[in-house]
Amino acid sequence: MANDDGEFIAWTNKFSCGVKLIDDQHKGLVNLVNEMFNHVTGNDVQERDYFNRVIKEAVAYVKNHFATEEKIMIATKFAGYAEHKKEHENFVIAVVENIRDYESGKRHTLSTFTRFLKDWILSHVALVDKQYFDYFKKIATRKADGKLSINLEDVNNIKQ
Repeated sequence: MANDDGEFIAWTNKFSCGVKLIDDQHKGLVNLVNEMFNHVTGNDVQERDYFNRVIKEAVAYVKNHFATEEKIMIATKFAGYAEHKKEHENFVIAVVENIRDYESGKRHTLSTFTRFLKDWILSHVALVDKQYFDYFKKIATRKADGKLSINLEDVNNIKQ
């Protein structure tokens, strides 16, 4: 049971916030999900072996990404920080519950677990993260090459 291409996430500019570090991390999340879909074979033993090898790495990557976003939000005085942090916390709780269900053999396969991650990433990046994308774009300085950059001066110039 090979995965069909319809499950994969294609990176588009609508996912871009303009901050290279975050965009690169979001691309990493997309690649992680796509790699997980590559391991959906229908062979339960192979899928569980892969899951057991990759899940700790995936959780660490997501936690690092969330910490990066939150650090930038704090530094830039993003008004929606507390709500955004709560979204991250709720996701971590949902992932832990899904991992437990998967490991115990309840209702999950690698395919359903990966679809859960895909759906959350797509909705979170495209909708929830969009709130800070717009904010970052308003306060960022455009460099000579056209790319956006947020520096200490930009943060200090934020009107309270």
